Amino acid sequence: MANHKSALKRIRRNEAVRLRNRYQHKTMRNAMKKLRNEEDKKAAAEMLPSVIGMIDKLAKRNIIHKNKAANLKSKLASKVAAM
Repeated sequence: MANHKSALKRIRRNEAVRLRNRYQHKTMRNAMKKLRNEEDKKAAAEMLPSVIGMIDKLAKRNIIHKNKAANLKSKLASKVAAM
């Protein structure tokens, strides 16, 4: 067990941050799935900027790698364009 107050606080903080990262990551994955399953091109085109924003936010905070974010955005954009 930790011996310092700061170490105890760090443990609490790490758990809170981990849960927040998991929630945001899962929310982004669900939004991507919803966008991929969308049949209407107009609705998909409206959803695309918000999903791209989620991906960018996760990449900025190092929850996902920036190259993975770029690949995801590219695939989603090409899928919407091909509809």
